[in-house]
Amino acid sequence: MGILEDAIYNAKTAAGFVGKKAGKIVDVSKLTITAAELNSEISKKCEILGRVFYESKTTEKSYDTAISELIEKISELRGQLDSVNELIAESKNKTKCPKCSMVNSKEAIFCAKCGERLRNTEDIYEPDEIKDENSEESADVNAQIDTEADNSEAPASPEE
Repeated sequence: MGILEDAIYNAKTAAGFVGKKAGKIVDVSKLTITAAELNSEISKKCEILGRVFYESKTTEKSYDTAISELIEKISELRGQLDSVNELIAESKNKTKCPKCSMVNSKEAIFCAKCGERLRNTEDIYEPDEIKDENSEESADVNAQIDTEADNSEAPASPEE
């Protein structure tokens, strides 16, 4: 019965893991759909903005308030889109470059597209830290070698 119980336990564990992974994929899919909807809405607002601007230039009518409202709405939608894209990148264990918006792996130190630093220097081992660790180990090894050398070189006491 022990083998059967182990197999059932392993199957339950695997099913739980697969369920969590599937849930994460569904969440990312929902976020991707939201991003696509936001992009579509931004495109529509930009098209309307273009028409209103064209109308204001070809006629004597002033559409300054309408243009300002559209620009504000587009900016708001872009902010929402940026937030959704950051959530998507976070869910996929990615990070977005603050300079060019390229999506890079979380482990990346520099952006693959523009070379911008993505992580602070505190996240990276400094050469001095590595050197200090090695020098302590080297000092211990050197002391041990010196001790062994002193013991082997000690002259035997003469028998008189």
